[in-house]
Amino acid sequence: MNSKTTYQINISASTRNLSDVRDFITNHAESYGFVADQIADIRLAVDEAVTNIIKHAYQNDPSQEINISLKFNDPELCIFLTDTGKTFEFGTYKQPDIKKQIEQKKRGGMGVYLIHSLMDKVTYTRKGQKNRMIMCKNRK
Repeated sequence: MNSKTTYQINISASTRNLSDVRDFITNHAESYGFVADQIADIRLAVDEAVTNIIKHAYQNDPSQEINISLKFNDPELCIFLTDTGKTFEFGTYKQPDIKKQIEQKKRGGMGVYLIHSLMDKVTYTRKGQKNRMIMCKNRK
C-alpha cells in the first residue's frame, strides 16, 4: 500500500448516512493498522463533525452534499470534510463547562469539544463557498 493514499465518498446531508460514514472510516482505518480504540475515537469525532454539518451548516437539508476524504500519510490519517453550508465561527466557540452540562443533564453542545479531545489535530477553514474541516490522528 502506498503511504500517501486517499479514499473518498460523497453523501447527502442526512443522518441516515452516518452508518455508511462509520463503515467507510472503520474499513480503511483497520486496513492501515489502526487499533479498535483509535478507530472508535476517529469514528466518534467524524460522526460528531458530520452531524454538525447536517444540522447546522445545512439545517437538515438532505439535498445538500458532504465530501469525506481520508488521506493516509504513514503514520497519520487525516479526514477532510468539505461542505458548502453555513460557516462555523470558531472565534465565537467557547469550550463547554462539562461539570455544569452533566449537573444540568444538558444534551448536545459537546461535539466540537469531543472532536478536539479525540483527534490529534483539528483545523477549520472557509475558502470561497466551501467549509473544510481537517481532523488528523496518529497511529501510535
